[in-house]
Amino acid sequence: MHGVTSCHCLAHTPQAAMPDKRFHPAWWLPGAHLQTLWPFVFARSHRLNLRRERFELSDGDFIDLDWSPSSAGPLVLILHGLEGSSDSAYIRRLVPVLQTSGFEIIIMHFRGCSGEPNRLARAYHAGDTQDVAAVVARLQAHAPERAIGAIGFSLGGNVLLKWLGETGAVNPLAAAAAISVPFDLHAAADRLERGFSRIYQSYLLRPLRKGQLRKLHLTGIAPPITCNALLHLRTLRDFDDRITAPLHGFENVDDYYTRASCRPWLRHIVTPTLIVQARNDPFLLASGIPSHDELSPSIRLELMRSGGHVGFISGPIPGLRRPWLERHLSEWLMTMMTRPKEAKRVDKA
Repeated sequence: MHGVTSCHCLAHTPQAAMPDKRFHPAWWLPGAHLQTLWPFVFARSHRLNLRRERFELSDGDFIDLDWSPSSAGPLVLILHGLEGSSDSAYIRRLVPVLQTSGFEIIIMHFRGCSGEPNRLARAYHAGDTQDVAAVVARLQAHAPERAIGAIGFSLGGNVLLKWLGETGAVNPLAAAAAISVPFDLHAAADRLERGFSRIYQSYLLRPLRKGQLRKLHLTGIAPPITCNALLHLRTLRDFDDRITAPLHGFENVDDYYTRASCRPWLRHIVTPTLIVQARNDPFLLASGIPSHDELSPSIRLELMRSGGHVGFISGPIPGLRRPWLERHLSEWLMTMMTRPKEAKRVDKA
């Protein structure tokens, strides 16, 4: 049987509020890897009409925000995955669907991900929530009368969920969604060192290494290790131990993965939050998926048998996909963000 195999439903929200449109994986894309690779390699996506804003941060650094054309609807902030950008295929597929629903979209680039190196030695990491908080404050100042929602993919989903948990009842978002989240970074790193998933690890390491060398060339800021040592890093765990951890104040990779994982924060989330996850995600061991007793009542976890990593491709005809994920996210946000406002519960955990 395909579809949702586990669903921790949002407290105080009747089931009728969300249409029951279960995910049925395309028969012509069986398994985790085809679901993961096909939309990245073959699926067509739209070129987006975006306006870029340089957003200055309080520490002297910057991040770039890409805005869709103005509308009067709610605002939706999108957080990309590791080494992603507004040009990522999953974002280019999602934005037109959100626009059709009347949302105005803002894509936040993590530091150094917009095509230009950031100014400081530090960059971004999976638990870095301060920049998200600063951007959301910027959106509140821009349109104080409009509701704000957020969607995070992969690493961006981890950042979003961690921030929601850290802020609890005072979080300003009206609703949120996260897709293919590496809830436990230890379990994610372990999975990427096994079997075919090592291909994904190799693919992700290339832009990470290249980004450090490009930053050295353009800004003179050197990585914490020699260029030769950098080129010989072979796993994401090694990169995070030698580069990410020291640049961001962690003792080592284990300290980073423990402190940056969103999993311990899930029980503290108060904002209505949808999580779409596949059991066969090739970026995460099954042990990294949280159990129901780790989730707050405000989380709706839709755990699919299949779907891969940021895949979730459906459609009856080979090569012709249906935008199930994009429509599902749009419907969730519209349903949650247009409800009458109610006081958020106080987390007593």
